[in-house]
Amino acid sequence: MKKKSIAIIMSVLAVVLCVTLAACGGNGGSQTASELAKIKEAGKIVVGITDYKPMNYQEDGEWVGFDTELTYAFAEKLGVEVEFVVLADWGKKFLDLQAGTIDCVWNGMTITDEALNNSSVSDVYLKNSQVVVLPADKAAELTKIEDIKDLSFAVEEGSAGQTAGNDNGLKTVAVKDQATALLEAKSGACDGCIIDKTMADATVGAGTSYADLAVAMTLSTEEFGISFRKGSDLTAELNTFLQEYKESGEFNKLAEKYGVTVEE
Repeated sequence: MKKKSIAIIMSVLAVVLCVTLAACGGNGGSQTASELAKIKEAGKIVVGITDYKPMNYQEDGEWVGFDTELTYAFAEKLGVEVEFVVLADWGKKFLDLQAGTIDCVWNGMTITDEALNNSSVSDVYLKNSQVVVLPADKAAELTKIEDIKDLSFAVEEGSAGQTAGNDNGLKTVAVKDQATALLEAKSGACDGCIIDKTMADATVGAGTSYADLAVAMTLSTEEFGISFRKGSDLTAELNTFLQEYKESGEFNKLAEKYGVTVEE
């Protein structure tokens, strides 16, 4: 009688285990809860950014910019609000994403192996390049890597600009963000800076905030994407939105508004 009872208990446990495994299976042994459902339930999407004109920057205390408006348009489609969070350290953005303090990284982010290995990355939505910015009176003379080997360049910590500088054997000084890198170049704390072309187009040269600076050369080309947590169903949702937004013509209108070059 005792052996029979044990057999019955073991059978019940086996059934429970099978049901549990079935519920957890279906995706290579793991199941990712719907990020889209979580966002809609919370009523907002939390977006990790830095102060980066023309993508995300402030005017009269409000966030504006190409990526800012694109984010609002996506959130409107989802029926949720947007909360922007300025990342304390761009180099740790994927740790912030994995920790759940933000829902995505959407700030002119270069698609790199690090991004692909640590997040779910959207389709490419913009092309970009890393450029060397120098005082205007020197930029025209210093046009080759060999000309600037002895100079120092401010770069955003963990950025594509830092990678491009290091890959080309340049002396780089890591700072908080690209806006700070520009300030370092302007003040003379560094000889120049390495930043995104999209930012340089909006901030450097005649009629801009940094009229005494100029682009000297291009170091690398790249593509922009948006990062969500691995396995997130928000990635596919965003890709669909981007395709529709481009087909509607609104994407090009927004790019023209903020002086962003769209390359086909």
